[in-house]
Amino acid sequence: MMRSSWGFGQIVLLSLHVSLSTAFPDSILQILPENSGSSPHHRHRKIPRDDNLYCDSWRFVVEANDVGPWARIPSRCVAFVQDYVTNDRYRADSEAVADASLEFAKTVKVSGDGKDAWVFDIDETLLSNVPYYAVHGFGSETFDENSFDEWVDLAEAPALPASLRLYKELEQLGFKIFLLTGRTEFQRSATSKNLDYAGYSNWERLILSSIPVIC
Repeated sequence: MMRSSWGFGQIVLLSLHVSLSTAFPDSILQILPENSGSSPHHRHRKIPRDDNLYCDSWRFVVEANDVGPWARIPSRCVAFVQDYVTNDRYRADSEAVADASLEFAKTVKVSGDGKDAWVFDIDETLLSNVPYYAVHGFGSETFDENSFDEWVDLAEAPALPASLRLYKELEQLGFKIFLLTGRTEFQRSATSKNLDYAGYSNWERLILSSIPVIC
């Protein structure tokens, strides 16, 4: 889990079947064409066209893991990120990934012996931390471990709707669900409470880190 470098990449990795080495060889999120700014769903009206293109390209290199270590989003992209995560594009991208994952899941012959497993990350995969980042500059502030831990303890992060739908569908298909997170063991209780609050249940195992994850 990349907690100090919150961005776009996590929604692409919604889930991973244990027998699948590379679920998505290409990025789901593509660079928008130059004239995409004509649609209100593609470009915030307060974002200049050059910033919109720059930020969309920056998102692309983050997706491709080519941007290198970073602690904050570029200042010129704050409005772009806010617009993305609070409007239809984020939900649409999540739905596209969930749909692709489900199509793959339906090709698997689940044996019923309990060995067909599906692994989910938690933050920005099952649970959305957008409410936290909304009061912390949408990634424009350097990640603060203590304030994020306080947010985790509240156990109020909402589900990503597409992820919750995928989770339920996988249960019905017979997959055993494992949850793997960079959250630490002292956050087990709050994490379980939050998952229940958001509508997730019946996972096989919740695997947390024994040491804090600092990226």
